[in-house]
Amino acid sequence: MTETTPAMMVIKLLLVDDQGIIREGLRNLLNAQGDLEVVGEAGNGQEAVKQAIALQPDVILMDVRMPIMDGVAATGEISHKLPSAKVLVLTTFDDDDYIARAMQQGAKGYLLKDTPSDEIAVAIRAVHKGYTQMGPGLLEKMMANPAQTQAPAVPELPPEIEQLTPREREVLQLIAQGYSNREIAETLYIAERTVKNHVNKILGQLGVRDRTQAAIMANRYSV
Repeated sequence: MTETTPAMMVIKLLLVDDQGIIREGLRNLLNAQGDLEVVGEAGNGQEAVKQAIALQPDVILMDVRMPIMDGVAATGEISHKLPSAKVLVLTTFDDDDYIARAMQQGAKGYLLKDTPSDEIAVAIRAVHKGYTQMGPGLLEKMMANPAQTQAPAVPELPPEIEQLTPREREVLQLIAQGYSNREIAETLYIAERTVKNHVNKILGQLGVRDRTQAAIMANRYSV
């Protein structure tokens, strides 16, 4: 009688970095691991959010400094929209503010790009299991500046925003990130005409003239 072994669980990865050569190197290194598979890539935070929703990765390796939308903002969006995905920041920046903000937005780990590939693989597996991973010295660096670990105070929401429905708030968040009506429709899986109706209602509810003013208001109150 032949003994069978259980199939190996493969961890699906999304690579987010604005440098293609970095993504290529990571893809080759990580795909060489039997239990890791890169299922998608993105060159900025906005693409990362879209790819995360479409591909449903288990772990997302996220850079922080990127065009259009940075990794910290993308981490917050993904943590809100896809809480099952674990974000592991992988960057060249060990700045206290980046570390604190990324963790506040839901990142489960923070590593520097000079981390050996086998250690990155170990961190991915640990984050996937729910453990927090910090590169050598980064936790101590962050804790040495306790003011950085505290989230900044956010102004109380005005009635105009409080009265928006949950869907309208989602649309407002995407407006604040520069999404077009078509992109909002694709992200939320709704018709573009429905988005247009939401936008018109949001502008009227907030008492603003255009999307730019709505975006400024959304950012002011961290909607």
